[in-house]
Amino acid sequence: QVLLVESGGGLVQAGGSLRLSCAASGRTFVIYAFSTYAMGWFRQAPGKEREFVACISRGGGPTYYADSVKGRFTISRDNAKNTVTLQMSSLKPEDTAVYYCAARSGPCLQSTGVGYDYWGQGTQVTVSS
Repeated sequence: QVLLVESGGGLVQAGGSLRLSCAASGRTFVIYAFSTYAMGWFRQAPGKEREFVACISRGGGPTYYADSVKGRFTISRDNAKNTVTLQMSSLKPEDTAVYYCAARSGPCLQSTGVGYDYWGQGTQVTVSS
């Protein structure tokens, strides 16, 4: 089993920052080390399709970002703690969405989520103008 739990969402004014974390646990990560999974962040706004935000490769790099967040968001991971973090700065109202972390047994894949094996329950990020 796999459990991904996101935290750190909330309400922030435009231009502000938030730090999302995703903690991974479960038997799967005992058998197959967390470090063997690429970890991605996705988001879904009301009435919109889920979209790719960022991904960090299995070993910690390279990283990939959606054009809309490049230069503002930074993804990182701590394989010793089984966590992945998304540091978000210069937030805009259009960043408002539910943010999900996901794990993929393989390299990063910039998709709408297809190809990712495990998902968290999501955390709400709301950016006010």
